Amino acid sequence: MNRRPINRRMILMLLAVSLLLGAVFGYKAFIGALITDIFDNMPEPVATITATEAGEQVWRPQLEAVGSFAAVQGAELTTEVSGIVQEILFENGARVRAGEMLLRLDSRTDMAQLRRLEAAARLANLELERARRLVRQNNISEAEVQRRESEAEQAAAAVQEQAARIQQKTLTAPFSGQLGIRRVNPGQFLSAGDPVVSLQALDPIYLNFSLAERRIGEVVAGQPLQVMVDAYQDSFEGRVKAIEPAMQASTRTFEVQAILPNAEQRLRPGMFGRVTLDVGESATVVVVPQSAVSFNPYGDSVYVIQPGEGDELRVRQRFVRTGMRRGDLVVILEGLEPGERVATSGLLKLRNNAVVRISDDPDLQPGEEAAPTPPNA
Repeated sequence: MNRRPINRRMILMLLAVSLLLGAVFGYKAFIGALITDIFDNMPEPVATITATEAGEQVWRPQLEAVGSFAAVQGAELTTEVSGIVQEILFENGARVRAGEMLLRLDSRTDMAQLRRLEAAARLANLELERARRLVRQNNISEAEVQRRESEAEQAAAAVQEQAARIQQKTLTAPFSGQLGIRRVNPGQFLSAGDPVVSLQALDPIYLNFSLAERRIGEVVAGQPLQVMVDAYQDSFEGRVKAIEPAMQASTRTFEVQAILPNAEQRLRPGMFGRVTLDVGESATVVVVPQSAVSFNPYGDSVYVIQPGEGDELRVRQRFVRTGMRRGDLVVILEGLEPGERVATSGLLKLRNNAVVRISDDPDLQPGEEAAPTPPNA
């Protein structure tokens, strides 16, 4: 008798749940359709970029390398013998000539020994002269004269040895150049080989750098080159002095040594320089700013600007093959023709067929110089 009310309640509950679920799914479908309609009718975003035309320039192929400067002559001066520093005869950073005396060790004991040996040598010579007179009178044998000659020669050699030992207690400049900062003081005990001061001949100066083995046929002695020194933001000219005949087996490179005039001594040993050598013949190449190229492991590309519908401008991604770089510019070997316009900034926000607007603001334009000059130069 109670089943009919229970069934009616269950049916009503099922109808209510169905209506609620229908309302929820209907609402979600309505919202989805509304969002789809909004996106379908939303205007395409416009990316603001800068642009330039691919140009043609006459370039001569160049080799680039990084090198370090080294003195033509350079040494860490030391004394040959031990002793107490008696006198320092140079100023830090002074320029000296070859043979100029720089330092003297205490040699008073050695001088006294030299005078004793000189006296012994004079006595040996007197005895030798007396023996020669006696042998002429047949008062002594020839063997006695020969013994006296040997003693005189030994005495003379001892004098020379002691004089050389005293000479070793003075330090002289082996070549002309500029001194560094002294590492000793008067009264200090020096052991043989202890550094005293560095001496560098700075004019001219060497620059050592390495090139890949495939470049061995492009570099010859006497070839001119340019060196950019970051410390001065300035370029210096020189020429190739020598080429190492053997390759480095571990790196497959060979060493090149250049020589540069350095009258003002602005270049110093150990400084860093960027080397540029002109090789081959000049040729006309297609160039764009490096900022126009997306350099990627899977291939380099540019965004070429093309007309769209009406006044629209769109970009198309195009893969290119790049060549050497110089300053702000890079050579395009394949994939781009002279006169085609490419995007030069805003590449990260671009996609294929994107709508763009070109900005003419001069402050936003990237550099397009093969040899840019820093603002503080």
